[in-house]
This record gives sequence, structure tokens and C-alpha cells, in this order.
Amino acid sequence: METAKQLWAGNEDLAEACLEHPFVQGIADGSLARTSFQIYVGQDAFFLEAFARAYALALAKSPDRAGMTQFKDLVLGVFDELSLHEKYAQRWAIDLAPEPLPATRAYTDFLLSTAGLEPVGHIAAAMTPCMRLYAWLGQTLKPYASTESPYYEWIETYSDAGLETLVQGLEALLDHYGGTPDRIAQLYRTAMRLELGFFESAWRAV
Repeated sequence: METAKQLWAGNEDLAEACLEHPFVQGIADGSLARTSFQIYVGQDAFFLEAFARAYALALAKSPDRAGMTQFKDLVLGVFDELSLHEKYAQRWAIDLAPEPLPATRAYTDFLLSTAGLEPVGHIAAAMTPCMRLYAWLGQTLKPYASTESPYYEWIETYSDAGLETLVQGLEALLDHYGGTPDRIAQLYRTAMRLELGFFESAWRAV
């Protein structure tokens, strides 16, 4: 089994915890408080800026053109995602430059530290969980999510086939570049824990 698939399988407990979290279920059925979603979008915009910088560092460290090309596409994907956040901001008066909550800062510090200090395969291990988790959440939620949910656009975005293509590209880089197995597993697990903490933080910030 490829490294990326092994890591995802080994972290299904955290993926399921994210899926069942009341924040995520509130997106699916539309019951999530608007204030919680506003906080989340602002925090996610802060996070995504760090995510783009981490991808840029991975691009710079890539030992071949294929890696550079894939990380370039991933950076552009982050900016597409930020465009969605800008639509939310205009619609619901969301501050896209908020003071980061502790959970947000912990995640961005982890990513930027990893991107700055670790080899490219390890960077991919730290960044893959966010991408794979969101694609999985979108694909899992879409069949039963309420189309009347004010957050249905979020589900459509993360269930999109284009995102799945980007995720598979990143997973291929993780498989290709590899690294120290124990370190890769540690980075992947840490990122998954931080993902769950991010949802919990937005849920409890109201």
C-alpha cells in the first residue's frame, strides 16, 4: 500500500471525529450558528495564507520539475479557495484578517516550521491531511447534506472533482519523495489532530 493510503487508513479515527463533530454536521444540516461559521472563515483565511507559504517553500525545495509544477498548482488552488472566502466575507461581513485563535496559530506555526526545516517529503506529509480530509468530508457529506443549508456551497467546493485531483497529486508527491517513516507518520498525525482542534476552536469560540 502506498504511503499516503497507509497514513490515511491509520488516521481514520481522527477523520471520523472530524466528520461527526457538531461543527461539521452543522454545516451539513444548516444548523450551525452563523457566528461560528463567520469565525471559522476568518480563521481559515489566516490559515490558508500560511498554507500557501508552506507550499511555496516546498516548491523551492523540490528536487525536480514535476514537484515544482505540482506545488505550483497547489499554491494556485489555495488562492482559488481564498476567493470563496472572499465571497463569504462580502455576503456576511466577515473579517478575513482576524487575530488568530490559539488553535489556528498552533497549526500555522506547525506548517511553517515543518516547511522551513524539513525535507520536501516531510512537508508533503504535514500538508496532505488538510487536503485529503476536506475532500473526504465534502464527498462524504454531499449525498445527505441539506441543499437548503446556507453552507451548502462549502460542501460543493470540497466535494469537487478538481479538488480531488489536487489531493491525489499531493499524495503522489508524498509517495514519491517519502522520508523517515516514523517522522512522516508523526507529522501526518499531528496535522490531523490540529484539523480536529481547528473545528473545535471555531465551535467553542462563540
